[in-house]
Amino acid sequence: MMPTAEPLDSMNTLGIPPERLPRHIAIIMDGNGRWAERRGLPRVRGHEAGADKVQEIVTRCSRLGVGYLTLYSFSLENWRRPQSEIAHLMRLYVEYLIKERTEIMENGVRLIQIGRRVGLPDDVLRELDETMRMSSTNPGMTLCLALNYGGRAELTDAVRDIARRAASGELSPDDVDEQTISDALYTAHMPDPDVLIRTAGEMRVSNFLLWQISYAELVVTDVCWPDFGADQLDDAIREYARRDRRFGKVAPQQPR
Repeated sequence: MMPTAEPLDSMNTLGIPPERLPRHIAIIMDGNGRWAERRGLPRVRGHEAGADKVQEIVTRCSRLGVGYLTLYSFSLENWRRPQSEIAHLMRLYVEYLIKERTEIMENGVRLIQIGRRVGLPDDVLRELDETMRMSSTNPGMTLCLALNYGGRAELTDAVRDIARRAASGELSPDDVDEQTISDALYTAHMPDPDVLIRTAGEMRVSNFLLWQISYAELVVTDVCWPDFGADQLDDAIREYARRDRRFGKVAPQQPR
């Protein structure tokens, strides 16, 4: 269960000032299968352990005052996995959406989904829509599930939308700029991630938020997702807070 608790002070809890806390954290939750295999368990046991870990990270981010948490939950490429594993994952989504609905409401979390809806099972869409509907006016952290998601697919869908608007005369091609593209993405009206965390040690972004992470800080940990808890999250946030984010500018010279 996700207990209702008072917000944490980032300075007292993490040793960083509130302005150094990331507004938007994105996480590639990797290593569920490897976690299970190392223990001699079926891969599906790793997915179950990973699903249980989500509530701990959601709770921690919410209490710290993080505004947005985006979790890479199921990619378009994941459909290539064995059918039995996919079916188990879809059952886990249904169970999670039902089980955590009360806690999401009690903690004021707003749930949204990014990705293509086509191809998702009806029961997943039904429970997803219900949880999003119930939580749509919640005032707290936004939990964004990247479900049936791919970064290139997102950009393709955005280009199609812009092309349709240009073809209809609604938009001049000469007026297309970066903001036009951002507004056509699934993540329109969300800030870009400040930090991208990847578990299980892989040094790649795996087609995740390709446009949005242009200036995100990358933090990679060898810890597999089922072992990634509040302590590891805190360490990743501290690492982010130590970074000098210049966005292409030259750092100001210190007085001698």
